[in-house]
Amino acid sequence: MLKLFEVSGYKNFDKKITLDFSDVHDYQFNTECINDGLLGKILIYGKNAIGKSNFCKALHDVYQHIQYAQPDEYDPTYLNVDSKNDYAEFRYVLWLDKHTVEYTYRKTAYKKLVYEKVIINDKLLFVVDKRNPQDMQIAGLEELAPSLNKSFADFEQVDCALNYVVANTPLNYLDPLKQAYDFLRLSYLDCTSESLKRTGRFFSAQIVDHPEILPALQEFLCAAGICDTLAILEDPTGKKKLYFNTNPEKPLLFDDAASTGTKALCTFFYMYSFLSESELTGTFILDEFDAYYHYELSENIVRMSKSLKNMQVIFTTHNTTLMSNDLMRPDCLFILTKDGLTSLVNATTRELREGHNLAKLYMGGDFNV
Repeated sequence: MLKLFEVSGYKNFDKKITLDFSDVHDYQFNTECINDGLLGKILIYGKNAIGKSNFCKALHDVYQHIQYAQPDEYDPTYLNVDSKNDYAEFRYVLWLDKHTVEYTYRKTAYKKLVYEKVIINDKLLFVVDKRNPQDMQIAGLEELAPSLNKSFADFEQVDCALNYVVANTPLNYLDPLKQAYDFLRLSYLDCTSESLKRTGRFFSAQIVDHPEILPALQEFLCAAGICDTLAILEDPTGKKKLYFNTNPEKPLLFDDAASTGTKALCTFFYMYSFLSESELTGTFILDEFDAYYHYELSENIVRMSKSLKNMQVIFTTHNTTLMSNDLMRPDCLFILTKDGLTSLVNATTRELREGHNLAKLYMGGDFNV
C-alpha cells in the first residue's frame, strides 16, 4: 500500500504537495476505510482549477514509464513554470508485507526520466542520475543482482532504470522490489467527458468480451435509474457489440446512444468488477467520478468502492454531500488548496466526532485551509 506520496515542480504544483497515508486517527467508525493501518479510501475536495485532476495525474505519472505507455500528445504544461528546478520530482513510499520501498524519480518532460533512486528498508539500492553520471550509486545492486550488467552506458540506453533492474533480475514474487514494481502499475479512471470519448468504446468492447458481467451491469444501471435492456448483438458486419435492446426491432448501438454519464457508469462498473475479482493490490484513482451523477448515485459508488479491500481508492469531487461521516471519516476527507493537501481532522482545532455534520462545518468555514 502507498504510505506516502509527494510531488513538486509538476504542472500547477510549484511547492511540494504531500499525501500521508499513514496519518490515521483513532476513529472507531467506517474502519473499512483503513487498509493495513493506512488510509485506504480518500476523497479530495477543492475549488475549480486548484489542481485536483493534476494531482491524480501526478499519482498516475509513474505508470507512463513503468508500462512504457506512450503519451497521447506532447504536454507543454508538464513542468511548473515558476519552479526553481528544471524538473518535476515524484516520491512514492510503499508499505508491502512489512517492507518499506521508496521510489523517487525526476523528469524534465512527460517521457524524459533523468534521475531515479530506490531505497528498500532504509538501505539504498541504487541512484541513477543521467545528468550527473559521477553521482551514480549501485552498490546495493551488487548484493541483489551480482550478474546484472550495471555499467552506466546500459542505464543510458533504457528509458527507466527500475524497469531495467526488474526485467533483468530473477526476483521472487514476494521480493519487495517486485511487489513495489507491480503495485506501481496504478489503476486510473478519468470520468471527464473528454476522456470518455477516448476510452468509452474500449470499455464497451471489454464488456462484450466478458458477457458474464452483463446481468450485474444491468442491475447496477437499473438501480441508477437506467433500466433500458442491454444486449450483446451482431452488427451488420457480423461483429459483436453492446446495444440498448429495449426495442428489439430497433436496437441502438450503445456507443452512439448512451449518454456521457451512462458511459461513465459502465466504465466504472467494468473496472470495479475486475478489481473485485482480482487479488491485485494498487491504487484506484477516480478523477471527477461524480460529475454527471445524482448525489445518491455518487454515495452508492463510494460505498461500492469501500468494498475493494486490496485497493487504495482516491476520489476527487466537488460534491459536499459526500463530506459525511456516514460514508467516510475526517482523516480520509481532504481539501486541496494552493498551499497543500490537508485532511479535515488536521484543518481544525475542533474535535471532530461521528455525529458532526462535516459538510455544514465546511460550508461554515470551520476548516482553516
